[in-house]
Amino acid sequence: MFGYILRRVAQSALVLLAVGFVAFAMFRFVGDPIDNMLGQERTLEDIERLRAQLGLDDNFFVQYYRFLEQAIQGNFGLSYRQGREVSEILLERLPATLELAFVSGLLALVGGIVLGIFTAIRKRGVSANIIMSVSLIGVSLPTFLIGIVLIYIFSVELGWLPSFGRGEVVQLGGWSTGFLTESGLKALILPAITLGLYQMTLIMRLVRTEMLEVLRMDYIRFARARGIKSRVINFRHALKNTLVPVITITGLQLGSIIAFAIITETVFQWPGVGLLFINAIQFVDIPVMAAYLMMISVMFVGINLIVDMLYFAIDPRLRVDRGGSN
Repeated sequence: MFGYILRRVAQSALVLLAVGFVAFAMFRFVGDPIDNMLGQERTLEDIERLRAQLGLDDNFFVQYYRFLEQAIQGNFGLSYRQGREVSEILLERLPATLELAFVSGLLALVGGIVLGIFTAIRKRGVSANIIMSVSLIGVSLPTFLIGIVLIYIFSVELGWLPSFGRGEVVQLGGWSTGFLTESGLKALILPAITLGLYQMTLIMRLVRTEMLEVLRMDYIRFARARGIKSRVINFRHALKNTLVPVITITGLQLGSIIAFAIITETVFQWPGVGLLFINAIQFVDIPVMAAYLMMISVMFVGINLIVDMLYFAIDPRLRVDRGGSN
């Protein structure tokens, strides 16, 4: 097990290096940040001085090495736009994104598993068919359109929920949370539904497909022939074997919730790291963009590593194969 984890960590480190290299190379085509930092009356001497001060006159590999050297130490430099430490800015915005991702992931996971089991057990029922038909909305419609529709219904027409912002927050040390205020909870509802609807639909359909496949296996038929109760068969035997392949896809989808929160945060003007990244692109704030992409890469790699460890722990076939190969 320990050797397996070491190999996965080494592979994850190589993935982070590759992602950082590609992202840093792409930033060269975004634009020149000097144009936004200096006014129209700038001179050529001002441009050259600022470019040398920021290290932009060095070649690509020197800049990339300097970025990696500082990133390992947790230093991502200064924001070109705000003139503050990038790590400080990310830590201010990160609680909003993590709270949104947590609620969305919880909604997608619980709702997807429950509805997937229900539609599999009652596959010929009217309610199951209605759920499957309505779930097409979460798959076919883009996220920004779902957000706009929810804003129009619940904010513009009904006036029940706020259409933008995070509401009032409470500071708990260095962490800001909206869970402890009424306005914060209300502001979280629409973005969480918008972000988690697609993931919930995907998990629901995956659980349903795997559940139907497991229910057709011989040991399930044998259990029914023995007179075992349907509840025990469905929830103790079938569900347990259904969740083994679902864990991998579910882990990837939970990671994508954080990465793809950019669209939702833009629609609802949610003050998270996704909206910060969009503003950084408009201003060509390269340190913020690089730090954001590296942070998302670390989260993705970390989630994948946890999923691999869980898969190795719950699936006895992997342990048997590993033991046989050794």
